Amino acid sequence: MNTDIARQQSETALDQVKRYHEQTKHEFNRYARSLGYLDWANQPNPFRRFDGAPLIPLPRLALDEDPLSPSYEALFHSHSIPSHPVTLNTVSRFFEYALSLTAWKEYNGTRWALRSNPSSGNLHPTEGYFFCSSLAQLALEPGLYHYAPKEHALEHRWALPPDLAQWILQEIPSGGFLVGVTSIHWREAWKYGERAFRYCQHDAGHAIGTLRIAAATLGWNLLVLSGTMDETMARLLGLTRQQDFQEAEREYPEMLAAVWPRNLHPPPTLNLAFHNPDDPVLSSGEWKGTANRLSKDEPVLWEIIDTVAEASWKSTQEIERLAFHSPTAPTSAREGMGPEPLAGQIIHQRRSAVAFDGRTSLSAHRFFTMLQRIMPMGDLPLPDRPMPWDAISWDPTIHLALFVHRIDGLPPGLYWVNRSPEQHPISFFKSAMHEQFVWSTPEGCPANLPLYLLEEGNAQNLAMQLSCGQEIAGDSAFALGMVAEFDESLARHGPWFYKRLFWETGLIGQVLYLEAEAAGIRSTGIGCFFDDPVHRVLGVHPQTKWQSLYHFTVGGPLDDGRLTTLPPYGPHVT
Repeated sequence: MNTDIARQQSETALDQVKRYHEQTKHEFNRYARSLGYLDWANQPNPFRRFDGAPLIPLPRLALDEDPLSPSYEALFHSHSIPSHPVTLNTVSRFFEYALSLTAWKEYNGTRWALRSNPSSGNLHPTEGYFFCSSLAQLALEPGLYHYAPKEHALEHRWALPPDLAQWILQEIPSGGFLVGVTSIHWREAWKYGERAFRYCQHDAGHAIGTLRIAAATLGWNLLVLSGTMDETMARLLGLTRQQDFQEAEREYPEMLAAVWPRNLHPPPTLNLAFHNPDDPVLSSGEWKGTANRLSKDEPVLWEIIDTVAEASWKSTQEIERLAFHSPTAPTSAREGMGPEPLAGQIIHQRRSAVAFDGRTSLSAHRFFTMLQRIMPMGDLPLPDRPMPWDAISWDPTIHLALFVHRIDGLPPGLYWVNRSPEQHPISFFKSAMHEQFVWSTPEGCPANLPLYLLEEGNAQNLAMQLSCGQEIAGDSAFALGMVAEFDESLARHGPWFYKRLFWETGLIGQVLYLEAEAAGIRSTGIGCFFDDPVHRVLGVHPQTKWQSLYHFTVGGPLDDGRLTTLPPYGPHVT
């Protein structure tokens, strides 16, 4: 043990991040460490509450209530959705589409909730926060609120005078607010042990996706303030207040995002530099409530999770300068929004598939559209990038290894998607992988989609074997692995960028979740896969230093008829 401590002390933060990633890989003959069993008596409560904080219920709105939900397709057409003012109703809709419950499932006397934001194992380590100033049409006092999804309500954690709240938001476009995301690592570590930190970051990326998409339904912009120091976020969200977390499991800051109605444009150039953690205003005002304890007993300590959390802590701050164009006049509320389904319906019905039928195929046109939706178009200025890729400011770092099983008109086999053609010509990838790959463009593939066939053949067993033997990866229409430019990204940005690599994978996954629902099928994320065997299948040279971070699969679902589905809110919720 002393040797381990001495080694950790001699390692740099970057070394510690890389050591965590290596130690938490799954191999054919070894899985990442966990308890090896589920301690059901100590399972953490999936709902955090702050006892003593005033609870403000949010209106529960039907899909046909104002503001009307746009069509799902309208989300991907810039300026087709009119901007709605920030009111209690629109804030309610925002959190409903982003982080709320969407249903309860029940089987044999056991009941569990589903949410708008997916989560590894449905364990939900992610917590949401809302910070506002005095807004004319928002009937809330200025300050910080914690979102309580079970109640669909806001807990008022921090009350501030209007002038101080406005001072905190001085760099945010007029009429806007902040939303924050945190993680409770123990919720995932209870089941997944050391690999849990990865899954928390996947979930944070999915939450960025649900928040950005929820904002889009209201005609709002959302931008992750990726230059902000973690200590500033922790102070702003009340996570450093030990007196409020004495008996509770710790929360860690993940991200802050600015949200504002698109028709309230900022100045032509916006300098987003959030506050220094030592600003005295962060110590002013009145704090309310204490965090509830989630598990009966103390959490099991996984030292390597604490180590990587500290090593990936962002202690630097950068200014993000964004150039905006003049506002474009939106269309009318329903003009040009296409046929059903509504965006709200797709968001509400999203589920993680638990099994696929092994028969359903997907048209090539729909498949190509799905892949186009996850292209960030990194050559465009950030405000002009397609939704949801306008929410994150860094250049794309994640590429896709596709296992195509049943796409009409496409031969089955192994494919590759280059998500950064602006930065990397295809020769960059050819030189890093197996020499025998053919790198041919599939027939009918759109010119703006850099999709390549590497090797033709049945890839079902391969996809299943790489995904820890899970049949869901082979019974789907297609599966994929998300491969990161790992070492290069960490060297360029720093060890804190480790989390953002996972956020990008979660954002890709969230788009695929909704795209599958819109296509009448279903999808699911796969966190259990054999890391290095994926690299060996691709023939990635060891010096290339890429890493597979997340798997995903899309197909025709098999529903479990034994389960009863109940609405998210009603008298049955206690």
